Formats: sequence, structure tokens, C-alpha cells
Amino acid sequence: MAPPIHPGVRIGHVHLKVADVDRSLAFYCGVLGFELVQRLPQAAFISAGGYHHHIGLNTWTSRGGSPPARGTTGLFHAAILYPTREALADAVRRVLAANIPLDGAADHGVSEAIYLHDPDGNGLELYWDKPEKEWPRDAKGNIEMYTRELDVAGLTRLESH
Repeated sequence: MAPPIHPGVRIGHVHLKVADVDRSLAFYCGVLGFELVQRLPQAAFISAGGYHHHIGLNTWTSRGGSPPARGTTGLFHAAILYPTREALADAVRRVLAANIPLDGAADHGVSEAIYLHDPDGNGLELYWDKPEKEWPRDAKGNIEMYTRELDVAGLTRLESH
């Protein structure tokens, strides 16, 4: 077996094929609050906090297209990590105010997450990581994630600091 990957490696960004860049920008910037970094005729790059881009959106091969059919391979979801529980609560309030349905919500022990789809049917997970000292572990110290119901109404009542 090969040695483990360097511990500093991170997933840098996701680039999504979409049917309509403007419609996607209305969702990712207008609802979730990402900032537009660069707009090209068939693509856009958006970020949080001035990064060069966290998400790329393009219609190079997908303009006017439809989501992949069920039973096909592809991306299950992209996960957007929020720095705090309050920041996640703000995102959930934005999504609900835009009448975007949630596909689910879960407490995984290590994180709390909501699940939804963007206008092109791409799966999204919006989540925050709990402090590592709170992660559930077995007697040997191994992480023991689980899936339990998340109180979305309680989460949305949190105030931003």
C-alpha cells in the first residue's frame, strides 16, 4: 500500500457544468451569498472572502442541458464548509427564505449538515464541523460518525455574532 497523502492536502474548489450561468449566479450569489470574482461569456468564478474561486460554473458543454438521469455516475454532492454553527444557520435561513426545499438535515456527530440541490440538480451539503474535542469516539479513540435528525428550526433561531 502507498503511504498516506500529505496531511496538508485540501480540496481546493469545485467546477460545475450548468445549463444557465446567470441562473446559477442568482442561486450561488443571490441566495447563498458567494461573491462573483470573474464572469466570462460561458463561465463564472465565485468565492467567499476574496479567494480566487471556490466554485466555477460553466456552460462549455452543458448550455441548456438537463441533470444526469438517476442511476448514472457523477458527483453525489459538493460540500460547502461554514466556519461556525451561526454561519450555517444564516445559510439555512437564506435557503428557506428563497423557498428552496431541503432534501435532508443531519447531525453526524462530527458535523451538522443540510442537503439540497442547486437549480441544475447538483447536490449540495452545507455544513459546519463541530470542535474536534466533541467528536464521538470509541474506546480506542477512533471517530464514530452517525446520522441523527438535525433540529433545523432550532438551528435557524441562532443569531449571528
